[in-house]
Amino acid sequence: MPAMPGLVSVKTPADAPPLRVAVPDTQPLSNPPRTPMKKTPSSTPSRSKPSPGRSSGKKDSPSVSSAAVVVDVDDPSLDNPDLGPFLLKLARDAIASGEGPNKALDYAIRATKSFERCCAAVAPPIPGGSDGGPVLDLAMSLHVLAAIYCSLGRFDEAVPPLERAIQVPDPTRGPDHSLAAFSGHMQLGDTLSMLGQIDRSIACYEEGLKIQIQTLGDTDPRVGETCRYLAEAYVQAMQFNKAEELCKKTLEIHRAHSEPASLEEAADRRLMAIICEAKGDYENALEHLVLASMAMIASGQESEVASIDVSIGNIYMALCRFDEAVFSYQKALTVFKSSKGETHPTVASVFVRLAELYHRTGKLRESKSYCENALRIYNKPVPGTTVEEIAGGLTEISAIYESVDEPEEALKLLQKSMKLLEDKPGQQSAIAGLEARMGVMYYTLGRYEEARNAFESAVTKLRAAGELFEEARVILEQERGPCDQDTLGVYSNLAATYDAMGRIEDAIEILEQVLKLREEKLGIANPDFEDEKKRLAELLKEAGRSRNHKAKSLQNLIDPNARPPKKESSAKKWPSLGFKF
Repeated sequence: MPAMPGLVSVKTPADAPPLRVAVPDTQPLSNPPRTPMKKTPSSTPSRSKPSPGRSSGKKDSPSVSSAAVVVDVDDPSLDNPDLGPFLLKLARDAIASGEGPNKALDYAIRATKSFERCCAAVAPPIPGGSDGGPVLDLAMSLHVLAAIYCSLGRFDEAVPPLERAIQVPDPTRGPDHSLAAFSGHMQLGDTLSMLGQIDRSIACYEEGLKIQIQTLGDTDPRVGETCRYLAEAYVQAMQFNKAEELCKKTLEIHRAHSEPASLEEAADRRLMAIICEAKGDYENALEHLVLASMAMIASGQESEVASIDVSIGNIYMALCRFDEAVFSYQKALTVFKSSKGETHPTVASVFVRLAELYHRTGKLRESKSYCENALRIYNKPVPGTTVEEIAGGLTEISAIYESVDEPEEALKLLQKSMKLLEDKPGQQSAIAGLEARMGVMYYTLGRYEEARNAFESAVTKLRAAGELFEEARVILEQERGPCDQDTLGVYSNLAATYDAMGRIEDAIEILEQVLKLREEKLGIANPDFEDEKKRLAELLKEAGRSRNHKAKSLQNLIDPNARPPKKESSAKKWPSLGFKF
């Protein structure tokens, strides 16, 4: 089967410049790349959501960037079959010359209308259309129009053109139609992902993969790239079993078409390590990382080897092999300092890892020192540092400050992190997580009104994104089991959210379940047990009852002789509720 250029997912780095729309002359259809998944500090990565109103790319005045483009649909010139290609070329030239996306948007809208007119005059009508001509030109124009909307941060407006675009081509009519259909589904998936509609996004990727396999076969290297692309999306949706299945398929394809220990295989193994780590399979994760590191060493990829060393350090820390973790982190730190400079954000990220490690081992002085080293870098970022890198580092440092009972300092860092992210696309879920954590800290400090506002804002964002804690609980219960620490963390987060929303009975039910699991399965030595027991006692008192008769094992958990706290000092503390996002 002949090769199909462009039938492959291409990824851009997270620090890439704003989307630039290109309209090639000979192969116009391309899939605008999704920002590759970055592993979050926790083992339950989440995909981020955008602020739909953000404007990116070349900055125009608000009056221009928000102005609607009006097209006279009765304009007889739109019937000219030469007009559409001409306008689309003008759109391309407007972007290339730096005139800005708004002028390009005007040209693209008019081009699309012209192509639609021409398609309507062609028999048979679309979908199906002819073997090319105005049908595929229309698909191309719709793709470009959607890409321009995305470059303006107007993701909602990009969806209808893309939904129209995937209806235009007929993959049974040959490779050009297949390419158009594949590109449309992948671009629509990327756009929905930026809007936080993860389920719809994944469904589009799946359909794109299906078209690609039907056209190229299931062992083509480009199919392997798309499998990995979809696997990353599954990881961020916490569907680890599906991600693992696709990643294994990717490995098989690349092993069949590449040399042993290829860079492609190394990338696959790094993703597989993330999946294994998320599932708590640390030994297999470590094995994949070691093999990936060997491949990178053979290729002379020193910086990539250092990045893998950081991941290896994370696994060692999860396994409580702290000396080996320190060694891996220090190896990476040496390489990053020499290759990137001592003030590079990558250096700061390793400082944060070391700070967390020393905090876990009780060496608080060393932990604080590394936190301060990282903050010095984040406070004066070098050119090229992304706000996501800074915000992520500040959030992790905040968690350390919170755990050493410095909530005010932790709050300042979270506020700064949230301010950095508020105008960035694809960050709604991350912002909601920050607000939820801030709500917990406000609650701990007795600042109840601020806590309620933070919780309400977080819950609104999470509900809009379709990623409530109930869903996270179901997924983690299936993937990790109810006794896993991350699952218990989500239980606690869910209880805190219910309490903030006034759903006291639901919060009580969740806490009773958590305490029962800790008592019967995990033991009560964990410090969270006492905090959760005290919190349950307060909630039961507020609800006007002493215990849940359905959970008889809880009868002895709450001391019946304990004196109720005074009303004026009954601050509800949740030190165990570090919201995990």
